[in-house]
Amino acid sequence: MNYANFPLDKRMPLPNSDAGNGEDFIDVERLLGMAARQAKVVAVCAVIGLFLGMLYLQTTPPKYVSVSSVLIDEGLNKIVDDISAASTTMQTDSAILSQIEILTSTRLAAVVVDKLKLDQNDAFMNPPQSGLAQGVSLIRGLIQYVHPSSPMPGMGDISKLDPATRDALIAASRRDYAILKLQNEIRADRVGRSYVIALGYQATDPGLAKAITKAYADAYLADQLDASFDATERAAVWLQGRLTELRESSQQASLAVEKFRAEHGLSANSDGQLMSDKQLADLNAQLIVAQADTARASARYQQYKSIVDSGSDNAFNDAAISSDQPSSSVISSLKTRYLAVAKRQQDVEANFGPQHPQAVALAKEKADISAQIFGELKQLTESYRNEYEVALARETALRANVAAAQGKSSIDNQSQVQLRDLDQKATALTTLYQTFLGRYEEAAQQRSFPVGKIRIISDASTPLSASSPRTVIVLGLSLVLGVLMGAGFGGLNEFNERFFRTGEEVRDRVGLKFLGYLPSIGSRPAKDDKPAEAQPDVKAARSPAALERRARMRVSIDAPASMFSETLRSAKIAFDVVMEGQGSRVVGVISVLPGEGKSTVAANLAGLLAANGARTLLIDGDLRNPGLSRSLGMEAEQGLMEAVVNGQTWQSVGKIDRQTKLAIIPAVLRGNFSHTSELLSSAGMRRFIENAKETFEYIVVDLPPLGPVVDAKAFAPLVDGFVLVTEWGRTPRAMVRSMLESEPYVANKIVGAVLNKVDLKKLAKYGSFGASEKFFDKYSSYYLDKSEVRSKATV
Repeated sequence: MNYANFPLDKRMPLPNSDAGNGEDFIDVERLLGMAARQAKVVAVCAVIGLFLGMLYLQTTPPKYVSVSSVLIDEGLNKIVDDISAASTTMQTDSAILSQIEILTSTRLAAVVVDKLKLDQNDAFMNPPQSGLAQGVSLIRGLIQYVHPSSPMPGMGDISKLDPATRDALIAASRRDYAILKLQNEIRADRVGRSYVIALGYQATDPGLAKAITKAYADAYLADQLDASFDATERAAVWLQGRLTELRESSQQASLAVEKFRAEHGLSANSDGQLMSDKQLADLNAQLIVAQADTARASARYQQYKSIVDSGSDNAFNDAAISSDQPSSSVISSLKTRYLAVAKRQQDVEANFGPQHPQAVALAKEKADISAQIFGELKQLTESYRNEYEVALARETALRANVAAAQGKSSIDNQSQVQLRDLDQKATALTTLYQTFLGRYEEAAQQRSFPVGKIRIISDASTPLSASSPRTVIVLGLSLVLGVLMGAGFGGLNEFNERFFRTGEEVRDRVGLKFLGYLPSIGSRPAKDDKPAEAQPDVKAARSPAALERRARMRVSIDAPASMFSETLRSAKIAFDVVMEGQGSRVVGVISVLPGEGKSTVAANLAGLLAANGARTLLIDGDLRNPGLSRSLGMEAEQGLMEAVVNGQTWQSVGKIDRQTKLAIIPAVLRGNFSHTSELLSSAGMRRFIENAKETFEYIVVDLPPLGPVVDAKAFAPLVDGFVLVTEWGRTPRAMVRSMLESEPYVANKIVGAVLNKVDLKKLAKYGSFGASEKFFDKYSSYYLDKSEVRSKATV
């Protein structure tokens, strides 16, 4: 079956590019493999980091820290707060931070500089510097030299000043620099959540560190006492001025109250209530009583009026006589008589009938009594009407009096509001005056009682050991930074890894069958290798480099049990399967880039086939750079070009290897002949190949690389199958993929690919866990020892 005749749509499609093969999750196995491959880079960077750390330790002078602890003690303020005009209690974290800012202020630094004369202390102004600091200073000096900064505005050229003024300016500048330096180097930090502030200074001289720390603590304590005294002094002076103003304002306000009261007649009783208000209250009380009396009189009048209006017949039945009325006894006696007469009438009528004279007389008497009762009720109703009218008139009079009193009270109340406002102002001014008077007395007493709110709980001591540099921390940090730098370089190396390393990449990235690994043998060809015309003498052909190149061409013959030969056998099996049934097989050996070892592979493949007894022809088809002929050391006057152009057969230009009977067609470089692709695709080349097929079972052609020239593409119609040679760790995957996509005719004829010049020691690091690359050391018993291969290659 001819693999070259497969239709394109039946072939395995090329997989996605590298960017498309990313996983959606972290590939731990891949990360471990990357770490193993870059372990040397990381180790070297870690060693460099440790070396730099040790260099830093050797060049950095030791520094000593002296620490003093200051307590912000509110207990010290208790006595002062009891008599102080303003409390100094600290309640928030911001108060502690404010104290830290005071400690690191310019004013406090200036006090310490002046006290210790630090601007004249060379150990403070110019301490020993580390090598790193010296390097930074040198760089700054060079920058300043290249780009000098302009002088400060107003300074001018001090060289033109008189010596005294110049010395004063220099001294002032040194003092300012010392203050700024001290302010930047002093350290004040809060200890946890406590009210303790740790004050420290670091210097190369332990004595200087102690002196500065102690002077700072003393200056801070003195500053707090001075601040407390100054604040009290200023408060007393201000309070004294305010007291005079408040006293005058209070007196004027009290006079205004009395004047307003007299002008508006707002006199008050012993309870402080206005007379108009008292009168209105009394009238309101009387009006309420009068309203009650009127209501009661109206109720009685209406009751009796309704009885009278009902008529004399119902007067007796509806009469409700109050016991408190003077006529109640008359009406009661009449009612008693009426009842007695009614009872007698009833008895007579029951015994003798209603027409009896006595019954008629009793009925007349009963009517007379009823008329008398009705007359009494009418008189009583009239008296109740009079009482009601009197009560109503009294209520009306009281209402008029209340209205008049309310008007006067409203006017007085409006005046009272103004009076009350004046009185409140007078009272507030009096109270404020008394308060300020008390505070003034307290401030006057506190001026003679200066107690600060801080105390030193830990004095500065001379440090016995250096605080920096810390050897363990510096070395540890240097090691970590070195490892991180190594990881960065390793990651960069992995990111730049765009070459073939394993057979799995050949299958997955470009979709070709992987035929095996060809280990690196001998040394790389010299970069100054020239065409045969550049080395015409026999001595050059027998030089050690030439002998080594020739030995590389015979590894499969000299070491048939090596891994190199085993991979070529795998390639033979691959194209035997693909080209099964064909009599003679034309195998082209190609590569993408020059220098990938295709000539070495072609020579060793042909040698292996010939050594196995197969009739084999090796053709050097690279007419522009016949590296195969040079490496084999063949000195011929005629070669492939002459045979094709002149229509000769292979016998006229071929060479036979005595050991393997391998026939070799060399190539002779002829000037600047550039039409090699036309020659390889010509009818003469086809006749030459057809003639060779009559004799040989295998025809191995070493073709030029695909990248720089088109010769291999031109020769492709005459080839039954290609073997692609890619150099391990050098041939870009993207370039191979691009070539296969752009040249599908060549790609469809590629039987498989081999990775050449493989470093077996590094190969295991690129294989995944469980892959065959991890077990090459276990295959050694089946292969010829690598050192033996190398020794034979260098013979």
